Amino acid sequence: MAQPLKIVSWNINSVRFRIEIVERFLREVCPDILCLQETKVIDGDFPAAPFRALGYDQILLHGQKMHHGVAILSRIPLVEDDRYDWQANMEARHVGVRLPNGVRLDNVYVPAGGDIPDRDANPKFGQKLDFIDRMTDWSTNLTTPTIITGDFNIAPLESDVWSHKQLLNTVSHTAIEIEALNRFKQSNDWVDLGRHFHPAPARLHTWWSYRSPDYTANDRGRRLDHMWATADVAAQAVSHTVFEDCRSWLKPSDHIPIMTEFAF
Repeated sequence: MAQPLKIVSWNINSVRFRIEIVERFLREVCPDILCLQETKVIDGDFPAAPFRALGYDQILLHGQKMHHGVAILSRIPLVEDDRYDWQANMEARHVGVRLPNGVRLDNVYVPAGGDIPDRDANPKFGQKLDFIDRMTDWSTNLTTPTIITGDFNIAPLESDVWSHKQLLNTVSHTAIEIEALNRFKQSNDWVDLGRHFHPAPARLHTWWSYRSPDYTANDRGRRLDHMWATADVAAQAVSHTVFEDCRSWLKPSDHIPIMTEFAF
């Protein structure tokens, strides 16, 4: 029986600054494909050598200086390559490929949206909502079996945050963002694989602020990182894992890796 295909997503918050923990994770977990967000590097300066040394010869980049940036690193062949401008301002927030079996894999970094949940007072919040609407338009016309993963910057369920009541008006957990993400979900029968394998109200956090020196002391986490699949692909998923220990590694990202295994 073939081994499941392991796909990981991780907002690394600067791949060059955290390359040591990325290498450690790849050696310990050995995923087949790694999707990174917030790489913060132009394509020409991406640290490809450490990945190639570990067998990740397929490297697809959509980089940007100082901010944003996404990448897909793979030990298996990937075909095609597209970069959608769902931000509508040329920010590097998406890269998509096809797996050998024809399944699409889209790696996305949704904008955080600023601090004020009002598009008039805070244009960044409006840009975030418009980004999700453009994703939804794409999804509505999508006919290919697809996995979409990355930092969605939205925690949609009450149990996806440490306190639903206290975060109701906090960007990433507001009703308007959740409604936008739900419209996306309903546009193509998407399955939220994290909650498929860890149903609510189970605790399932993937992000903790740097503001707390010890994130475990108050555990004020949110589930901002997601892996979703169209129903035909989701039927082949066999597990979903969050690697919370990585939040305690040296020079950690504020996000942790998530991984889904597929029996392709």
